[in-house]
Amino acid sequence: MTATSALACPPAAAAPADQPPPCSAGQLIVSAGQPQAAVGHRAITLTFALADDAMPCTLTGYPDVDSGAGGPLIYAEHTLRGYLGGLPANVGVPPTVTLTQSQPAQAIVEGTAIDGNGNPCPTYTELRVTPPGAASAVTVPTGIEACQLQVHPVVLGSQE
Repeated sequence: MTATSALACPPAAAAPADQPPPCSAGQLIVSAGQPQAAVGHRAITLTFALADDAMPCTLTGYPDVDSGAGGPLIYAEHTLRGYLGGLPANVGVPPTVTLTQSQPAQAIVEGTAIDGNGNPCPTYTELRVTPPGAASAVTVPTGIEACQLQVHPVVLGSQE
């Protein structure tokens, strides 16, 4: 099951002549893939795809991610990498990725499923996601058990 939400982004800033401009209003569709689990960790892959008929655009950096329904509000910490994904160890700067109709981008959101006392964490049924450079968030239905969250930079990736 993939959850999908449309998103409005702020107007694009100027880009170098050799690359498309940053993504702007109405260009992105954000969706969440199936939850993944490993040794007390949980992860969701967010996909950023172009809306129908949108022109290529770029994303750089981290989406902002907050928990939604299911427990207390938590904010995802921006981290280059974590237990279940992120940038390779030899990469220390988030890339600028170009989205096309055939090439979406993705970012991994991960957290721990058990707190420091061994108790299970709440299961959130949605995340509020603000893509890099955007001014407004979109609610993306999903399911992730978490007491804390991390989000890794946007990279090229395929839709699930």
